[in-house]
Amino acid sequence: MRLKKEMIEHISKKLANSLLDEEFIIFDGKRDELVQIIKLIITEDLGAEDRLNEEVKEIIHTHHDLLDKADTDYGKVFQMVKTKLARERGLVL
Repeated sequence: MRLKKEMIEHISKKLANSLLDEEFIIFDGKRDELVQIIKLIITEDLGAEDRLNEEVKEIIHTHHDLLDKADTDYGKVFQMVKTKLARERGLVL
C-alpha cells in the first residue's frame, strides 16, 4: 500500500496524540519526537513491502518464459509469490 508523505505525517500525529492523550504509553520526550519515531517506523515498514514487491518482480521476470507458456495471469502469480515470501519471512502486509 502506498501512502504519501503527508498522509504518513497525519497518521503519525494522530497516533502519537491518541497514545499520549489516552495514556497508553509513557513518553518522556517531546510529542514531536514521538511523531518522528512513528513516521520512521511507518516509512520503514512500507519500504519493506516495496523491497518485497521488487523481489517478486525479479522472480517473475526470471521465470517469464514459463509463465508465458502456461498463459498465467501476472497479477495472480505476483500476489501468490508475494504472499508466500511474506509468510516465509514473517511479514504482515
